[in-house]
Amino acid sequence: MLRPHDRLALVCSGLFGAAGTGGAAYAAHGGGDASLAAIAAAIAFVHAPALLALGLAGERLRGSFVPVLGMIVGVVLFSGDLAMRLATGGRLFAMAAPTGGSVLILSWLAVAVLALLPKRARTS
Repeated sequence: MLRPHDRLALVCSGLFGAAGTGGAAYAAHGGGDASLAAIAAAIAFVHAPALLALGLAGERLRGSFVPVLGMIVGVVLFSGDLAMRLATGGRLFAMAAPTGGSVLILSWLAVAVLALLPKRARTS
């Protein structure tokens, strides 16, 4: 049985994969600042399989909700801010992209720390 944050990780994996594909197509084929679209797409693409893996790791990775939520928030802030710049010329809010990037870095560090923790004991 998937925990709610595992299911959320899998849903966002699919959404970020789709957004990454769309962003890459936009960067390759059309208008605006293609470099912003390519960067936003790359961030979404990198984190889609990471969220997939975290969601599938399930209960085997104690505390996985921390990097799952961090990666979701980080991608939304980082890629969302770049997409907002492309779409409207404005930002989500001041420092949204750097904040998202910092949250992503911390999320990856959380994955590393969690991997070092002992495996969760099974309770039957």
